[in-house]
Amino acid sequence: MKKFNLRHLLASAVIGGLLFSTSAYAGAPSPQTVQGATTVDAAHAKKLWQDGAVFLDTRKQADWDAGHIPEAIHADRKNHDVYNQAAIETQIPKSSAVVSYCNGEDCLRSSETAEDLVHWGYGKVYYFRDGFPAWKSAGNPLE
Repeated sequence: MKKFNLRHLLASAVIGGLLFSTSAYAGAPSPQTVQGATTVDAAHAKKLWQDGAVFLDTRKQADWDAGHIPEAIHADRKNHDVYNQAAIETQIPKSSAVVSYCNGEDCLRSSETAEDLVHWGYGKVYYFRDGFPAWKSAGNPLE
């Protein structure tokens, strides 16, 4: 009987720890920087946009439909049919300056995407941590 109770207690502790760590991750703020990428604010992002950089929007479809940065490419990071190395490389030449953005500092998609872009060999990767909310608040153009 003691073995069962000890196993049950141990299993409960492990499951509880996993649930806690998963929920903590969901609300975790995105990192300030991404190794190999340049972190930019809304003003720098606008300058990059004016200079022809490619903006990669990794938000959900509903967020994209509600508004996005003009001429951005939409690739919902959670949709592996559109977000994978081959799909991105088909749309964005590796010589391009690429700005990864999402829904602000509580959205990990843009930092994870910036990491992927660096890993995939893109040399001019920009991490727009504050993302679409900051772009919109700055009064920049929207589609």
